[in-house]
Amino acid sequence: MGMRILLLILTNLAILLVLGVVLRILGIDSLTLTADGMDINYTGMLIFSAVFGFGGAFISLLISKWMAKRATGARIIENPSNETERWLLNTTKQLAERAGVGMPEVAIFDSAAPNAFATGANRNKALVAVSTGLMRSMTREQVKAVLGHEIGHVANGDMITLTLIQGVLNTFVIFLSRIIGMIVDRVVLRNERGFGIGYFVTSIIAQILLGILASAVVAWFSRRREFKADAAGAELAGRNNMINALDALRRGEGRADMPESLAAFGISPSVRSGMARLFASHPPLDERIKALKNRMV
Repeated sequence: MGMRILLLILTNLAILLVLGVVLRILGIDSLTLTADGMDINYTGMLIFSAVFGFGGAFISLLISKWMAKRATGARIIENPSNETERWLLNTTKQLAERAGVGMPEVAIFDSAAPNAFATGANRNKALVAVSTGLMRSMTREQVKAVLGHEIGHVANGDMITLTLIQGVLNTFVIFLSRIIGMIVDRVVLRNERGFGIGYFVTSIIAQILLGILASAVVAWFSRRREFKADAAGAELAGRNNMINALDALRRGEGRADMPESLAAFGISPSVRSGMARLFASHPPLDERIKALKNRMV
């Protein structure tokens, strides 16, 4: 379930870095200076930061489905070739109708670990994918609950919500990194006019570091959204089925064999400890099970 978040974050960081370099090479940063070239036009810089901050976030969102397909090798089920694929399509259609969203693309990807994800920029044109390991290791009631969880992400508009949050954070990352670059350029290196090499190097480094910190904030919001998606899965497929599905994932923790860059994209992300928990897109499975058990029947 969390693979889409990690891909969104990594793609966003890459896009921001590339934009920062391109804008500097083209000299667009200079447009945010005051007329005398001695100081930053803060209003112009904020507008500049918002345009490119939200632009980077939405580019990440728009290519998220394509990225997920390429990264996992997911095969879209267009004409089901067996009874299992027909069941997957029919069950997803029923859940999507109950949730009030359009029928998503349904795919299977090859992975021994039980995993699944949903992504896409449009809640009516999303992608829901399950692993071969999930289909082999879970009962159909549990698989239905996992599909309900993923449909819950789509119905709740989680990708759009996190993209907007990312856009706000990007805005401040771009803005603050350039302020830091200006301080180093003017105060430390004593460049009195325009933007020097100190500004360029410092702002890029600051943008990377601030971008990593911003990713921790996005991950925190993602963890909150997982509880809502679990609740949606419980409502669509039954609370006991959702609890049993999470319990099956807990018993199989540590068996994920997806690429490291995608480990947090699935329903069963790798266990994290220490500082890595700050960047985890999912809460511990024990906490998610407890939250469902404590919900009113």
